[in-house]
Amino acid sequence: MRLEPRHTRRPAGLWTALILLAATLVPTTAAHAAEPLLAPSKSALTRAGAASPAAIPAPPPGFSLTWSDDFTGAAGTGLNTGTYKYDTGPGSSFGTGEIETMTNSTANVYQDGAGHLVLRALHSGTDPRSGWTSGRVETQSATFGAPAGGVVMMQASIQQPNVTTANGAGYWPAFWMLGSTLRTGTPWPTSGEVDILEDINGRSSVFGTLHCGTNPGGPCNESTGLGSGERACTGCQTGYHTYAVQIDRSVSPEQIRWYLDGANYFTLSANRVDATTWANAVDHPFFIIFDLAMGGGFPDAFGGGPNAATVSGGQMNIDNVAVYNKPPGGAGGGTNLSQGKPTTASSIEAVGTPAASATDGNTGTRWSSAFSDPQWLRVDLGAVHPINHILLNWEAAYGKAFQLQTSNDGSAWTTIYSTTNGAGGVQDLSVSGSGRYVRMNGTQRATPYGYSLWEFQVYGS
Repeated sequence: MRLEPRHTRRPAGLWTALILLAATLVPTTAAHAAEPLLAPSKSALTRAGAASPAAIPAPPPGFSLTWSDDFTGAAGTGLNTGTYKYDTGPGSSFGTGEIETMTNSTANVYQDGAGHLVLRALHSGTDPRSGWTSGRVETQSATFGAPAGGVVMMQASIQQPNVTTANGAGYWPAFWMLGSTLRTGTPWPTSGEVDILEDINGRSSVFGTLHCGTNPGGPCNESTGLGSGERACTGCQTGYHTYAVQIDRSVSPEQIRWYLDGANYFTLSANRVDATTWANAVDHPFFIIFDLAMGGGFPDAFGGGPNAATVSGGQMNIDNVAVYNKPPGGAGGGTNLSQGKPTTASSIEAVGTPAASATDGNTGTRWSSAFSDPQWLRVDLGAVHPINHILLNWEAAYGKAFQLQTSNDGSAWTTIYSTTNGAGGVQDLSVSGSGRYVRMNGTQRATPYGYSLWEFQVYGS
C-alpha cells in the first residue's frame, strides 16, 4: 500500500466543467487534422496491419533518450519491482470513487511475451458494481523532469481497452504523472499531477489535465484542474497511439504541451496561475503511473458505470514508454516575444480565423489564409530584438515552401530561414537574426487549402 495520499483524480460532483468542455470534442478531418511531430508510432504500424511491437521511437530533434521500457518480459510475467512498484488496494482508498481492487496478480498485470504490458480488468459475481480487480503500477524512479531552461517529454504507445460506449461503461484507463515531492510530504494537488491520457466509458477520446494549487477550488479549480476538455481519439480502442506531454522550461512563460500521435492538441502556459503554484506543481521531477480503473467520479460524470452490459476482461495495452530530455541551451530557449503582440496577415479565410489567433497563446484558435499563394503572417514585436528560434504549430493546411523573415521597418526583409520541403506539424526552428517585425512568408501550400497556424511563436531576448 502506498503511504502518500491517494486522492489523485477527481470525484464525481466536480466534473461539471469537464462536462461542459465535452462540447469541444474535435473530429479529425482530412482538411483540419494536425500533422505528426514525432517518429512513426505503433499506431501507424497497427493501422498497416503489423503485429510486432514497435521499437522505442527515436528522440525528436534536440532531445536525447533518458529512460525507456518496451516490456520484453516473457509471457505471463509480472514487472521488475526494481523498476516499478505495484499500487495495490481497494479503489475506494484513492478518493476518486473507483470500485475495483488493484492487485499485483499476473491475472491483472502482466507482460504478454510480445512486447506489451497489459493491465486487465476482471469481474466476478453478478453485481456489476462490485467484484472488479485490475492493475495500477508506478515507476520507482521519481526523477523524470526538466531542469531550468530545459525540456522533458514523456511518451507512451498505448491501446486503450477495446470496448465501446455499449459495453465499456465504467472503464477508466490512464497514463499520468505525480510530482516527486508527493513522496516527501508535499500534499496533493500542491505537488502537481499531469494527466497525459485519460478516457472513460469507451468514448474513444482523450483528456489532458494539470492539477495544482489547493483542493478544493484554488487557482487550479480543483478538483477539476486545468484541462483540455474532451478530444476525439479515433481508433484509440482498436489500435496503438502515442500519448505524450512536454514540460518546456526553456520558454517564458513556461509551458506544458499535450500531444496525440505527435499533434499538439492542448498547451497550458505558466501565466494561467501564480508563479508559486506553478513552481510547486511543475518545476520538479515526476514519477510515471499506468492504471486501469473501474467506476468513479469521472465515468459517473459521463453516464456512469460499470453496469450490467459492461464486459469483463478489457485490457489497457502499453507497447512502450520513454522519457526524452532537451538540455538548457538547446533549440527552444528564450522568451516568447510574439504572444499578444499586434499581428497582421495578407488575408484571412474567415472572420473566425484572424491573424491575432496565431499569437494569442491558445492552441485552440488559429489563423487561416485565403486558398492561394503567396500569403504571409506578420507580428510586430514593438522593438528590435535578437531572435534565436521560431515555433510554428501548423494545422493540417501547412506551408510546403516558406521563409521566416525579419525587418526593422516592416518594409525591407531579411530571410533567416527558408524551406521548400516543409512537413507541417510543430516546427521548432533554430534561427539567428534580429528585428522588430517577423513574418512567415508562404510561397507554396502543401494542401488545396490556405496556410493555417495554431501558433506562431518568436523567441529571443
